[in-house]
Amino acid sequence: MQETALVAPIVSVIVMRHGAGGPEVLLMRRVNRPRGAWCQVAGKVKPGETAWRAALRELHEETGLVPDRFFSGDTVEHFYEARLDRVIIGPVFVAMVPSDAQPRIDAEHDAAEWLGLAEAIARVSFTGQRRVLRDIEETFVTNTPHPDLEIPLQEPAP
Repeated sequence: MQETALVAPIVSVIVMRHGAGGPEVLLMRRVNRPRGAWCQVAGKVKPGETAWRAALRELHEETGLVPDRFFSGDTVEHFYEARLDRVIIGPVFVAMVPSDAQPRIDAEHDAAEWLGLAEAIARVSFTGQRRVLRDIEETFVTNTPHPDLEIPLQEPAP
């Protein structure tokens, strides 16, 4: 019996800010596969890189944004990739940015929008994305995240 591989080569970043109407999430429209899909910031973990550092790097590469606060989202994104017959899983992070933050659009995207959570949930293309956004809403909007979820942006002194 052949087993389907389970790999964790990716990270996902939900970028949030406080808007006039409440919390807003940044979505960006993909140029390449999945073309036209509205997505959160996501990318691959490089060899020797921790997942949280990969998330910060991808955030900066894709948007130019630097978070004020950074958290483990306490959830994972997962999906099946049929062409390679594998299940992809990756940790989700939450990057809190200033209320006036504006992303720059990179070559992987052709549009970016700040949306309220309900609108973002309706806009994303995949069920897994909707599930992740609902998890983030429950942990970071409906409730107060546990302090241990915060990842310090400053390295502690040796």
